[in-house]
Amino acid sequence: MEIIRATELHTNEVAVLFDAYRSYYDQAPDYKGALAFITERITQQDSIIFVALKGEEIIGFTQLYPIFTSLGMKRGWLLNDLYVLEEYRNLGAGTALLDAAKEHGTKTGAAWLMLQTYIANTSAQRLYEANGFKKDTNSFYYYQSL
Repeated sequence: MEIIRATELHTNEVAVLFDAYRSYYDQAPDYKGALAFITERITQQDSIIFVALKGEEIIGFTQLYPIFTSLGMKRGWLLNDLYVLEEYRNLGAGTALLDAAKEHGTKTGAAWLMLQTYIANTSAQRLYEANGFKKDTNSFYYYQSL
């Protein structure tokens, strides 16, 4: 398995996985929208996408967005998306993608990586905790739809 940074050459394959990821989180399938979104992220360089390759096939991806910590006065990275095709889970792709994200954070001088997942997504929680992520028990996250 190989982990590489996605480029314009990977937009179609990443969009397929991104659409499956969104469907997993109860969003209506929308390949056309997924392709436009992923293409824009890569073209505008406003996110970092790593993909896991098994041979020539992309079997998973993670997407990072830059954010900043005012208290730490540094960059942080929001690990917003992580998805591995179901038939390739438990083979190390998730861990390899997390390792690439951590390495990227270190190389860019980031203070931390942050992520969130559904409370019911216990398999993802196990993966994150096994890879050194800690559940935040000091803060609440609030949202307001716009």
